[in-house]
Amino acid sequence: MGLTGATEPREMARAAERYSRLPHRDAECFSGYGIWALPFASGHILALRRFPETSIGGYTSVWHRTPDGVWTFYADGGPARTCARFFGSEVDRNVETEVAVKWTGPAHLSIRVPAAELEWEVRFSATPATRLMNAVCRLLPERLWRSERVLAWLAGLAGRLLQSGRIGMTGRVCNGQRFWNNPRAIWVVDGSTARLRGEDLGPIGPVDPQAHFCDYWLPQRGVLAFGEAYFEPLDLSRHAVATSKDDTGRPSGRLSGAKSL
Repeated sequence: MGLTGATEPREMARAAERYSRLPHRDAECFSGYGIWALPFASGHILALRRFPETSIGGYTSVWHRTPDGVWTFYADGGPARTCARFFGSEVDRNVETEVAVKWTGPAHLSIRVPAAELEWEVRFSATPATRLMNAVCRLLPERLWRSERVLAWLAGLAGRLLQSGRIGMTGRVCNGQRFWNNPRAIWVVDGSTARLRGEDLGPIGPVDPQAHFCDYWLPQRGVLAFGEAYFEPLDLSRHAVATSKDDTGRPSGRLSGAKSL
């Protein structure tokens, strides 16, 4: 069964663990799912990336932003082959650590990051808006999923239907690579609790201003997306290799190591 045969988030996640979509050889490819972003009214932001398979190695990552704008990426792989490869020049710290993801119900996800003392519970639901978006995605011809014009239109439609502010599906990330997000199916977050080092992050809600990494805008409403992401292959002559703000970000032929807490 492929992704399109699943009817609930847990079922689709299990399919994503078995079913790979890495057809493009002209890009760095990532297949799986994630919580695009989940903002809290307190100013905190959390995000999840679960990629069982990528062209540079599978991994799981949790992003956290404090109310004063400090970003930390937690991942079970080094920054050279995880999200910092693309966003590092705007990330303050990278921590290589265990990231545990467990589906405890058909639409209930539990996430643990011991190094951050993070305990995060999330519940998802379908809405008329997500059903319409999923229908549009199912009907979109495969050849159009790498069209920047089509993805920009799809992002605008999603932002309006989901009432989530701007959504970034194509453009450039902070380290300079172009990207193409291909969300094949989505649900919205309808409830979440999170504790970080004993602090309750409080109720979910939009942040002001809306957060983004260059053209990669993070929704103002929690969105769970399944599908693929593609990034322009790293070119050391044109792209920054910074994996945190501590790096110069200049092309140097190397990727820096992980930052510890």
